Amino acid sequence: MKVLELLDELEDIIDTSSGFPLTGKVLVDAEEVLEIIREIRVELPGEIQQAQWIKDERQRILDEAKKEYDNILKDAKSQAESLIENDDITLKAKSRADEMMRMAENTSKTLKMGTFEYIDGILYNFQEKMDKLNSVYFEEMFGSLQRTFDQVNGTLTSNRNEIKELIYKTQIESDNR
Repeated sequence: MKVLELLDELEDIIDTSSGFPLTGKVLVDAEEVLEIIREIRVELPGEIQQAQWIKDERQRILDEAKKEYDNILKDAKSQAESLIENDDITLKAKSRADEMMRMAENTSKTLKMGTFEYIDGILYNFQEKMDKLNSVYFEEMFGSLQRTFDQVNGTLTSNRNEIKELIYKTQIESDNR
């Protein structure tokens, strides 16, 4: 991760710079620090794009799970209808259709839950990285970067809350059936 390397470089500059006794302040080469800051600004959009990709990937996975659920449901219904020719077959068909519906719902729930947990894990890891970057490197020095991290964190938290709400709704739908 290029941003972390640049931040490490800034930290090294500060650690190795001459200090003013009893003040805790150091003398740094402004040009060198400003160059590193420019490089960080160039790199950050890539990491923000990664967060957008994660969000888009989450939606794609959810759409695929919904489509698979609909296909399984459609197949189960068509198989059930083809078996309605006589009473014995009808009972067996209904039983089989119910079993297939439960399997389809369980499969759909499992896919959704796995997808939600996967996305939540990615978002959580990314949020942790953002929190670490924020707390270690940017508290006082980069006020404008602080606002960017807060916005990204807000989006991540919102996405996590949305995922958690979808998990809850999926659980409620499953429990109501």
